[in-house]
Amino acid sequence: MLKVENLIVNYGGIEAVKGISLDVPDGSIITLVGANGAGKSTTLRSIAGLVKAKSGSITLDGEELLGLSTPDIVSKGITMVPEGRRVFPDMTVLENLKIGAYLRKDSLKDDIDHVYDLFPRLKERSWQAAGTLSGGEQQMLAVGRALMSRPKIIMMDEPSLGLAPIIVQGIFDIIREINRQGTTVLLIEQNANMALKTADYGYVMETGKISLQGTGEELLANEQVKELYLGKSKQ
Repeated sequence: MLKVENLIVNYGGIEAVKGISLDVPDGSIITLVGANGAGKSTTLRSIAGLVKAKSGSITLDGEELLGLSTPDIVSKGITMVPEGRRVFPDMTVLENLKIGAYLRKDSLKDDIDHVYDLFPRLKERSWQAAGTLSGGEQQMLAVGRALMSRPKIIMMDEPSLGLAPIIVQGIFDIIREINRQGTTVLLIEQNANMALKTADYGYVMETGKISLQGTGEELLANEQVKELYLGKSKQ
């Protein structure tokens, strides 16, 4: 569905992404794991049209996305849950959800109900200012807002960042459920253990390059991944 080929991205005068290639098949959960500064977020921001690529190709169902505006990319079926959630704090939960559907002209009721089914806590707080929600609730709202555009692919940038372990488990349960309902997921995470347990396939990024790739199970069993990202020394 989504194909990235030989992508090079300069960010702040530095070559942050150095010719990477990756595939995101329809219906899959794909993860990019790696340390801070590896180029994961820059890759997602480039796919979303937020950062201009120097060269390479990004195609969705065979259609080139490079050069398109972010609204055009959203209209093609790709949305992003940004790092840090980035909800609109002074607007209500419901208003935040409606902003996620800003390109749509049809009725939003079914989609709002769907988000509330996924996140009952948001329904309880629909008239509450988003800035008064807990970190976990704000992450739920950010995911729900992204779903409002009915994306083919939802990209998530560090969805577990700063959340308590019990909340993290709930967020990953929702990621699996969103995928089960038909949305493809591209996920970047520092929590490599949780990401690889969830993903069908993973890529390990180091200093702007793909250093390893394989199924989630293969990477979890890889000694280099264990040592560098799972906090386990070689036996």
